[in-house]
Amino acid sequence: MTKKLEFPQNFLWGGATAANQIEGAYNVDGKTLSLMEMIPFREISDRKNHSSGAHLTNKQTFADSIENKAGLHFPKRFGIDFYHRYKEDIALFKEAGMKIFRMSIAWTRIFPNGSNEEPNKAGLEFYRNVFKECKKQGLEVMVTINHFDLPYWIIEKNLNWKDNELQNSYLKFAFLVIDEFNEYVKYWLPFNEINLGAVITTSLLSENKNSMLQNVLASYNDLHVQFVLQAKVIQYAKKYKDIKVGCMVADSTSYPIDCNPENVMENLKMEQMKKFFYYDVMVNGEYPGYALRMFKEYGIKINKNPEDDKILKENPIQFITFSYYMSGTTSKSGGELTEANGLKAGKNPFLKATEWGWQIDPIGLRYTLNQLWDRYHLPLFISENGIGVLEKLDANNTVEDNYRIDYLGKHFEQISEAIKDGVDVFGYTMWTPIDVVSASTNEMSKRYGLIFVDYDDYHNGTGNRFKKKSYNWFKNFLKTKEI
Repeated sequence: MTKKLEFPQNFLWGGATAANQIEGAYNVDGKTLSLMEMIPFREISDRKNHSSGAHLTNKQTFADSIENKAGLHFPKRFGIDFYHRYKEDIALFKEAGMKIFRMSIAWTRIFPNGSNEEPNKAGLEFYRNVFKECKKQGLEVMVTINHFDLPYWIIEKNLNWKDNELQNSYLKFAFLVIDEFNEYVKYWLPFNEINLGAVITTSLLSENKNSMLQNVLASYNDLHVQFVLQAKVIQYAKKYKDIKVGCMVADSTSYPIDCNPENVMENLKMEQMKKFFYYDVMVNGEYPGYALRMFKEYGIKINKNPEDDKILKENPIQFITFSYYMSGTTSKSGGELTEANGLKAGKNPFLKATEWGWQIDPIGLRYTLNQLWDRYHLPLFISENGIGVLEKLDANNTVEDNYRIDYLGKHFEQISEAIKDGVDVFGYTMWTPIDVVSASTNEMSKRYGLIFVDYDDYHNGTGNRFKKKSYNWFKNFLKTKEI
């Protein structure tokens, strides 16, 4: 029995990717390496207990990776060769009925060796061609300016986010791509999953293997810099009346493990600092009281420039995007934990989980949409949502991925319910429309796409694209809105 869902006529359906996970061509047309392209693939024996974040931790190991002394495989250097096959891929997105494509721009393609030189013309031409192809195929574009892939040259120069040189380099890059591509791109996101990005950078650049708590505490000053840089991008973009700048946050929806008031309070504190804190600063332009209390109790001092508060206050985000993959639980006593998109979450006995331990909770998406709308009253966009599964082509050159159809259908139903609740949701881009290199595990085996890409974890294969069963289901859904 089918069920028809209700969505606005102009709702933007599409797919999301990242340059460092799809483009490949790491040494083509002047491009240099990013930090994400320095992390090797390593075999995983226990997926549910795998801690994402196998980071290189000092300058020497980065240098060894450049020379590849150990003969390792670096998957993000190869991606799925979108660099040479983008027309084919965009045509497949169009055929599926998509209306928007979320992608990122590789900093190292535009300024390969820093920001003091002129931009790389070949890099600019590549993205211009991609955007023209999207326009030709009737796809809107949402661009993430920095999707975790900081350039390797920051290591060579011993830079981090606290250095003016890196801040100015980022702004030069951001302002340039807005100037170059504003006629093609309406929606801009300065940073991907800003609540994870600062921690990832801190971990990557750390000389020591700090604990996650130490890395989180150390990252708040990097995060402050990113808040200010984002506000400066918003300020700059106001010169173009047809573009909008929003945020991207990795959602951390959580429920108290039970109705014990101590656990309810613990869950509130968890959601404040792992979720609402980021939106509160970017929407309201100031640090909330609960965060100031936490900073005081942990001895964190945010190093602000005199003009930072004014810049944050005067340049709030214009819309909210977030990734939603799972929910978790919170208990004051701790409890059993599972993987959760670069973080850890408490296990929920009422939910099933993927092979990677990510708990599947479609109703949590409706819950989250209502939370964010009630609190901020800004237009909402789900910029990542999907399920990663171990998959292989069958004899008919397809994948019978009924589990993905079930996952997407149940999440789409909850988006529709949220819209009926009065929530302003204007679009959805699944992660991903096509198989990519996994961000957290650096493998091809963890497949999210509607389209199968014929590469294994070591990039053996043809690279050819094959439609999964879910591709045809999604194409039909966009026509009928039936699940």
